[in-house]
Amino acid sequence: MTKRPGGRSARVRDAVRNATLAELAEHGFRGLTVENVAERSGVHKTTVYRRWGSVEGLIADALELAAHEPWPVPDTGTVEGDLRGVVELVRSGFEDPELGPVSSAFVAAAMQSPEAARALHAFFEARHDQSAQVVRRGVERGELPVTVDAREVVRVAVAPVYYRLFVAHEPVSREDADRAADAALAAARAGVL
Repeated sequence: MTKRPGGRSARVRDAVRNATLAELAEHGFRGLTVENVAERSGVHKTTVYRRWGSVEGLIADALELAAHEPWPVPDTGTVEGDLRGVVELVRSGFEDPELGPVSSAFVAAAMQSPEAARALHAFFEARHDQSAQVVRRGVERGELPVTVDAREVVRVAVAPVYYRLFVAHEPVSREDADRAADAALAAARAGVL
């Protein structure tokens, strides 16, 4: 984990992060301002500017913290159930009234800011690493070939959710999520991944 500029205490960093997430939920990336985050967090705006530099810095820090948080990786006993569970976690996360707007704001920020894009990439890398254990367990149980790229299976499984939400602007049903997981699993079994 990289050290934040100025060595902010955990308490202040948490206050600024919570304020950033609340502002993103209420106003999205376009409405995120350092001034509003400072006011909401109780941290002087010059301190926020000095420590985080910009809204992109606030987003990068929030994503860095989130990347190190544990994620409830499913363990259903089958690779099919587990992979479907991973994709459903992603899908339902965007549907969640509190988490969904924040997650969408992170994606929007990444499309507009190289710093946010790097932070989102690192976040996804961490999540894919955590989620890949469902594929590795499937390999151990003999459900998948030993040559499978566990992280690639996860990426291929969740990609349709992001495509539908952020490219096609379509809703994603549970059935859509299951189909995406099943397609990735079929490709993995066929040796494509």
